[in-house]
Amino acid sequence: MASGDSFYVTTPIFYVNDVPHIGHAYTEVAADVLARWHRQAGDDTWLLTGTDEHGEKILRTAVANGVTPKQWADQLVESAWKPLLQTVDIANDDYIRTTDERHEKGVTAFIQQLHDDGHIYEGVYEGYYCVGCEEYKQLDDLVETEAGDYAGRKLCKIHALPVEILKEKNYFFRMSGFQQQLLDLYESRPDFVQPESVRNEIIQFVKQGLEDLSISRSSFDWGIQVPWDPSHVIYVWFDALLNYVTAVGYGDPAQRAEFLRRWPATHIVGKDIARFHAVIWPAMLMAAGLPVPKRVFGHGWLLVGGEKMSKSKLTGIAPQQITEVFGSDAFRYYFLRAISFGQDGSFSWEDLSARYQAELANGFGNLASRVVAMVTRYFTGSVPAAGEYTDAELAIQRTVATAVADADAAMERLAIHEGIAAIWTIVDELNGYLTEQEPWVLARGAADDSAAAERLGTVLYTASEGLRALAVLLSPVMPKATATLWDALGAQAGLGALTAQPIRAAGEWGQLPAGSTVTPLAGLFPRIEEPVSAVSGAA
Repeated sequence: MASGDSFYVTTPIFYVNDVPHIGHAYTEVAADVLARWHRQAGDDTWLLTGTDEHGEKILRTAVANGVTPKQWADQLVESAWKPLLQTVDIANDDYIRTTDERHEKGVTAFIQQLHDDGHIYEGVYEGYYCVGCEEYKQLDDLVETEAGDYAGRKLCKIHALPVEILKEKNYFFRMSGFQQQLLDLYESRPDFVQPESVRNEIIQFVKQGLEDLSISRSSFDWGIQVPWDPSHVIYVWFDALLNYVTAVGYGDPAQRAEFLRRWPATHIVGKDIARFHAVIWPAMLMAAGLPVPKRVFGHGWLLVGGEKMSKSKLTGIAPQQITEVFGSDAFRYYFLRAISFGQDGSFSWEDLSARYQAELANGFGNLASRVVAMVTRYFTGSVPAAGEYTDAELAIQRTVATAVADADAAMERLAIHEGIAAIWTIVDELNGYLTEQEPWVLARGAADDSAAAERLGTVLYTASEGLRALAVLLSPVMPKATATLWDALGAQAGLGALTAQPIRAAGEWGQLPAGSTVTPLAGLFPRIEEPVSAVSGAA
């Protein structure tokens, strides 16, 4: 995209019935890396996250804990969900709660408009309902068990818990009338739903025929009231999906300019909720005459022991269990490098530990420490000027330029893992370059040989300038380590703040001023003394 364009990216708003696990943090980090990348590219960037606080599940959980639903939500938001953002270094621009007044006003205005325009009618619904999903289920969403505590009952495939049979008077959204418009959308914009596996699943679902959607409940009162019938509250998903527009001003005439500036958004969601975002949500927007989202990306699940991350199945791992040992940068790097974004990925403590040591400590961290140490030792801490470049240096320069272009293209198509892999070619090439050029050997003759001294300067400038490019490119992924490296290179004095460096120009060679003063660099990724077995035992 052209620099300065709008890039509005969202996470789902997470349900506050429990505390977050690493599956939630994975989604947050993915959206944050994309936002940081676009922000540093000069794009008009906005990152939204937040919490979903209405619905029957929240009500039941609150009652079970002896508090009101609002008290339950307030307590969990402040003690668990907002702290998650600090734990994994999320630089969000806004945080929306469905209990916010701005959200409730926007939802009320939206549903009233749909009602006035004839898209909503009254009817009776009877069907299977999963409280955990807050969703009516079709038969192919259920499985019947023949043994155990739930023998003979229909279970939700996601939660493996029995569904309830509900029958009540509801208000319905005429979603069936948007089937062809949705199919036309998927055909005309092949990248609207990603990845391809999720897109194909969505298309097949819609082709089977859409039913009208029940959008209100009258059996409980924890939610936003239907404006023309206060005996009903709005169905939690219909309410929650609207956060993406209410957060940027929908429903507030004073915020119309902000809404037009930000909307539409790119939605990063788990694949299990892609159907809501790629079917129900665009149909709602079509009915209201609003633009549909730019993209809906349904990423894969994190698997632990072969099962989807889940608190109810005791496979949930708290993000701080990882960050307290390996740090937030390693958390961010590992989950977005080790897992192809869009596919399921298996987490293990052993794999995390091995990648931390090989790729971060020995690969990137050791490279940075060696270069800074050699500049300190051989040039009294002042980055040397480069002499004549040979083919070896020109190859490094090409590697850096190619990595920038490839990484930006990958981030543009939301292939975050490919973007990081492209950047990592610089790490590998610089390590190989130092091994081949042997600056420590050149240093032995530099005192008596001006050609050797010049050559040594060229090699260490090339390595230092390569680190400058790496700091810029990896800043969205590992903000803490790259900030430390930026300071150690003395780049702040000559180039300004790291996050102010235009990321798409990171491949332009020669930006680090000769004469920059380096400072000692402790290991960016310290050795983990605690054995992995002890760490994993904590989970």
